[in-house]
Amino acid sequence: SSDMKKLLLNCSLTLLFGVALATAAETNNAAAPKAEPKKEEIKPAAVKEVAVVKTTEGEMVLEFWPDVAPGHVENFKKLAKQGFYDGTAFHRVIKGFMIQGGDPNTKDESKKDSWGMGGPGYQIKAEFNSKPHLRGVLSMARSGHPDSAGSQFFICHGEPRFLDNQYTAFGKLIKGDDVLEKIATTATEPGDRPVKRMNIESIKIVPADSIK
Repeated sequence: SSDMKKLLLNCSLTLLFGVALATAAETNNAAAPKAEPKKEEIKPAAVKEVAVVKTTEGEMVLEFWPDVAPGHVENFKKLAKQGFYDGTAFHRVIKGFMIQGGDPNTKDESKKDSWGMGGPGYQIKAEFNSKPHLRGVLSMARSGHPDSAGSQFFICHGEPRFLDNQYTAFGKLIKGDDVLEKIATTATEPGDRPVKRMNIESIKIVPADSIK
């Protein structure tokens, strides 16, 4: 009988010990995933990106100003990465003022009457800032309402300072001033439309250090 008691006691202890071990293992397993997010918190510094605009007249490279217009920079990058701008055109060109593009309607030559009216199907909030509209500055086109920018953008050819704090400047040309010059001085017809199509073959977002 005492042997039986010892046996039962040993069995109970073994069971308890087994449960304790299993519980400890579970606790360790449960604790492990909680520790993982700490690694994610240490994010690498954001890679500086630029836009490479390939046109019929050559390539332009644009840098962004996320410090003054983060929403506009993100929107432009997102659309470019989706291929939204590929095959569009600079549909409005005014020498000494600016070149305007980014309208999806310009992909279709038969839709010329609606060029300048297209967008991505949504609008973004204005981020007016103190960056002056000087030659080469990248800014966002909009209609009468401040929060009506979508996909259409312009690059200043002259120095239209009257646009300061009225339109969201969000970057500037860092390469390809000669291409800006070619597009801005091309012959135009009524409506400031280039006679020769100023096509945007593609806009690619690439790391800044990949540009020679």
